[in-house]
Amino acid sequence: MFKDIPTMDDFDFNGKTAIVRIDINSPIDPKNGEILDDRRFLSHRETIRELIEKNAKIVLLAHQGRPGDADFTTLEKHARFLEEILEHRVRYVDSIFSSYAINEIRNMKEKDIILLENVRFYSEEVLNRPPDAQAKTYLVRRLSKIADVYVNDAFATAHRSQPSMVGFPLVLKSVAGRLMEKELNAIWNIMRHPKKPVAFILGGTKADDSIRAAKLALENGTEYILTGGVVANIFLAARGYRIGEPSIEFIRGKKMVDQIDVAKSLLNDYEDRILLPVDVALDKHGERMEIPVSELPTNFRISDIGEKTIKNYKRIINKCKTVFAKGALGIFEIDDFAKGTVEIIKAIADSDAFSIIGGGHLVASARKLNIENKINHISSGGGAFISLLAGYKLPAVEVLRQG
Repeated sequence: MFKDIPTMDDFDFNGKTAIVRIDINSPIDPKNGEILDDRRFLSHRETIRELIEKNAKIVLLAHQGRPGDADFTTLEKHARFLEEILEHRVRYVDSIFSSYAINEIRNMKEKDIILLENVRFYSEEVLNRPPDAQAKTYLVRRLSKIADVYVNDAFATAHRSQPSMVGFPLVLKSVAGRLMEKELNAIWNIMRHPKKPVAFILGGTKADDSIRAAKLALENGTEYILTGGVVANIFLAARGYRIGEPSIEFIRGKKMVDQIDVAKSLLNDYEDRILLPVDVALDKHGERMEIPVSELPTNFRISDIGEKTIKNYKRIINKCKTVFAKGALGIFEIDDFAKGTVEIIKAIADSDAFSIIGGGHLVASARKLNIENKINHISSGGGAFISLLAGYKLPAVEVLRQG
C-alpha cells in the first residue's frame, strides 16, 4: 500500500538543508512544566541520527499542545531533552520564520541541528486546509526558500492537513522519515487481515478523531467499540444522560459539543456494538467516588470508568482476536483516576488477542507497567494511528505520494 512513497533512500542529503517535521508532543507535568515521557523523542532518533551521518543540516519543526491548553508551551525544554537522547547538540531558536531564524538556518554547518519554536504558535498552523492552500502560507514560503528537502517523520500528526505537514511537498523535494516509513508498513500489514472479533478501545481527550474513526470502523464491520475518557462522556450525553456541568463544560472547552450529535447518530445505527460505561468514577474534592451512570447528573467531574465497566470491558477483550486501543480511559496523570487505563492495558497485554496501541498516555501506562513486550505493536501516533486503522487516508501521507 505504501511502497510508492519516497523515503530517505531516495535523496542525497550530503551538505543539504533538510526541514524535518517531527512529533515530540509529550505529556507535560502541570506543576513544573517538565516533560513526562521520552517515547516520542526516542522514536525519531533513527531518522535524525541518519541525517547526521549523511552530513545534512537539520532544521526540526515540531509542536507541543494546542492553543488554550495547559500543555501549550515553548520547545526550549524539548531541545534539551532531544539533545540528551541524540547525544548531539540541538540549538533551540525561539521563533519559526523570523529574520533571526532564517539567518540562523543560513549559517548552519553540516551535522548542525536547530529546533525551531512550536509551530502552533503560528496561527495558520492550527487550520486544516488542502495542501495547495497550505503551500501558500508564510511558514512554507519562507522556510522552503532556504531548504533543499523536506522530511516528514511525524506519523502521529499525519492525519492533520496543516502547513508544516502538507505544504512543503508541493514546493520541495519531500520524503518520508524512517519512523513514518516503519509505522505505515507495520500498520498496513496488521490491517490487511485482522482476526475477528475485533475491538476498538477509544479514550483520551481528542474525541473528534476517535468518533470519526469509530464511525468508519463500524461501517467496516468492527464488532466492538469500547469507550472511555471524553469519548465515553460524549456518548453518554448522546444517549440522554445528563453528565453534569463540569464534564459538559470540558467538552464545550474542547469545542466538541457537535460530536454529541455525531455520537447520537452512531448509537441509532450501531447501539448493540458500542459499549458505554455502566458506572463512572468522579473527582469528589480529590477523592475517587464511583457511581452508576443511572445516578447522573453530578456536580463532580467524571474522571474515569468504574469497576463494573472495567469488568465488562475485560470480558469483551478476552473474547476478541484483535484489539486496537487509543487514549487513556480516565485522567491518567492522577493516580486515583488512572485505574481504568491501567486495568484495561493489563487486560490487553494478558489476552491472546493481537494487540496494537497508540496515544501518549496509553503507551506511557504500558511502559510504567513494564508490559510493552506483551503488546504486538506500539504506535507513536494516536489520532493518525486510529484514523489509518479505521481506513481513512492520511493527508500528510497522500501528499508525499503525490509529490
